[in-house]
Amino acid sequence: MLKLEDSIEKAPGVGPALLKKLKQMKIKTVRDLIFHFPYRYDDYTNIIPISNLKINEVCTVYGKIISIETVRSWKRKIYITEALVEDKTGAIKALWFNQPYVSKILKKDDFAFFSGKAVSGKSGSYLSNPSYEKSKAQADLIHTGRLVPAYSKTEGLTSKWLRFVLRPILLQLKNSIPEALPPGILKENGFPGISDSLWQIHFPSSEKAARNAKKRFSFEELFLIQLFVLRERNRLSKEKAFPLETDVELIKRFVSSLKFKLTDAQRKCSWQILKDLEKDRPMNRLLEGDVGSGKTVVAAIAALNTAKKRLQTAIMAPTEILAKQHFSEISRLLQNFRLDIGLLTGKQDQFRSRKLKNQVIEISRKKLLEKALTGNIDILIGTHALIQDKVIFGKLGLVVLDEQHRFGVQQRAKLVRNKVIIPHLLSMTATPIPRTLALTIYGDLDLSLIDELPKGRKKIITRIILPEQRKETYEFIREEIKNGRQVFIICPRIETRVPSSGKLPEDGTRANSWNEVKTVKDEYRKLKDEIFPELKIEMLHGKMTPKEKEEIMQNFKNKKADILVSTSVVEVGIDVPNATVMLIEGAERFGLSQLHQFRGRVGRGEHQSHCFLFTDSNSPKTKQRLGALIKCDNGFSLAEKDLELRGPGDFKGAKQWGIPDLLMDALKDMQLVEKTRQSAKELLQKDPYLKHYPLLQQKLSEFRARIHLE
Repeated sequence: MLKLEDSIEKAPGVGPALLKKLKQMKIKTVRDLIFHFPYRYDDYTNIIPISNLKINEVCTVYGKIISIETVRSWKRKIYITEALVEDKTGAIKALWFNQPYVSKILKKDDFAFFSGKAVSGKSGSYLSNPSYEKSKAQADLIHTGRLVPAYSKTEGLTSKWLRFVLRPILLQLKNSIPEALPPGILKENGFPGISDSLWQIHFPSSEKAARNAKKRFSFEELFLIQLFVLRERNRLSKEKAFPLETDVELIKRFVSSLKFKLTDAQRKCSWQILKDLEKDRPMNRLLEGDVGSGKTVVAAIAALNTAKKRLQTAIMAPTEILAKQHFSEISRLLQNFRLDIGLLTGKQDQFRSRKLKNQVIEISRKKLLEKALTGNIDILIGTHALIQDKVIFGKLGLVVLDEQHRFGVQQRAKLVRNKVIIPHLLSMTATPIPRTLALTIYGDLDLSLIDELPKGRKKIITRIILPEQRKETYEFIREEIKNGRQVFIICPRIETRVPSSGKLPEDGTRANSWNEVKTVKDEYRKLKDEIFPELKIEMLHGKMTPKEKEEIMQNFKNKKADILVSTSVVEVGIDVPNATVMLIEGAERFGLSQLHQFRGRVGRGEHQSHCFLFTDSNSPKTKQRLGALIKCDNGFSLAEKDLELRGPGDFKGAKQWGIPDLLMDALKDMQLVEKTRQSAKELLQKDPYLKHYPLLQQKLSEFRARIHLE
């Protein structure tokens, strides 16, 4: 008896060659195969007599093969298989191009169904490359005469083969697939059981049945993630944290010391965070703010209040460049408040003590770690080095994460010696998150929004640049640099390479055009040698060492370079107020949110800034997407548009979490997201530990292993 956990090689019809192809698609078990869902259906339900055939109409006919032969076309150098098919009402030719094996499967006098489109040729109408199936009973059809599923496939593994192997597996497993969803939820939503749903998603009886089956599995994926995040929220609410009373006078003094006025949104978010810190359970808050909205100063307020309660703050950044930038910025903001601030990155650790008000000294890692352990550092800023075993905090009260949204209780425990008391968590992001994502993937986090920019910011002029406008744009850049400004140029790749797999790039361009994508190394050489030989140009990309990246960024910040040619490593946190031009090559290859992040690298000073979107694509979808960026300078609106057009896979980290395509697609459905959240809440209120739902508990454990949200 076949089981879901069985290796796929145990399934009937799977030989060594096909086994290799399936494993390339990460299909290793029977479960993997039956949950490999179709991405579309071909509608072959219109079964008609041959005499009723209409040109360009997709339909199915049933008839007898009067003749069939395969010939080689010397003119086009391809094989053409031609069959004459007849029923009681008439006859029509069927032609297959470069499929000589068809004449070995279909023989004269065979009865078969043929599904496809009738087209008009020089010698009359014919069915072009129709799907075919030898059968006398319509109920047995799987490739013709019905809604026929089409699957994403790899070379040598067709949808036809997948349908052929799936049918007997599903029939064999029909009564042995465990149902995890509670009966009440199935009934309330009108969903069939799991076996019927699997059958209807692969071999649907109607469009409505296929949609309902897909909705059932979308619901289940969303339901599991909602259970996961709500249980995390419940678990965290039972943990203990240090309650940090707000020192109102201290905060007022800090705000008065600033050289700028806080926005209302900054004040509101700061207050929400300070009130959370007063509780004896850990804060778990996401601070979301558009590019340049001033999240760092809000984090500084929380860190200052924590320090004055004799507790430590750890601030973690994704890169050394950003960690050093935070160290510089936090030190500057808090210079009047006598704090000890450390930087832990790579080989160059730094320290700024209360005795050295405006100075920074190099310090050995050993001494820095000793200070962290004894509590003689108020704020320690660094990369992931902060959660290494050797880093032990004496009394950690607050963890601040920049652009690293997922950070679980277990990882927080690595930062503290006393695992009974865990620190408060503030996560910050400049990537605007659509509401459906906020309710699911980030559902265990409370949300604070900085939804306004500091007053006086000039709107960045954004334009789409077509190939014929390139020279004119280069002249504009030359003038900007003559006026003392600087320029970012972003390329999609580091260097040229064509994928050996031959797979299409994500944006659907041809694989053989992949080597035409602008690359940092090629563009750097071209700009340096041909376009701007008189200017100073630097290159930055992810394969460089941290030391090289730091040196290049410092040179650019210190105006030792006019142009920085880079990959997306400049997407987050890089602050160069003198840069006024952001030029993005191959703009169609980036998501809207990512393009908005790039655009946010300029417009940080007093001068008018520009963002130029270079594209060679004339597709309507590209025009629609890039047009949205021109019309809108609000990251939150763009995030919703990006979700609608491209899906949530393009949001920072979403792909790395291992979220399946079905769930990605379901995250676009606000109504479904809210429905699953409510169902998960109601179930957990009745049974917080799911004791009465062992199958659901098991499924949740499997889901947790598959979707790594921590």
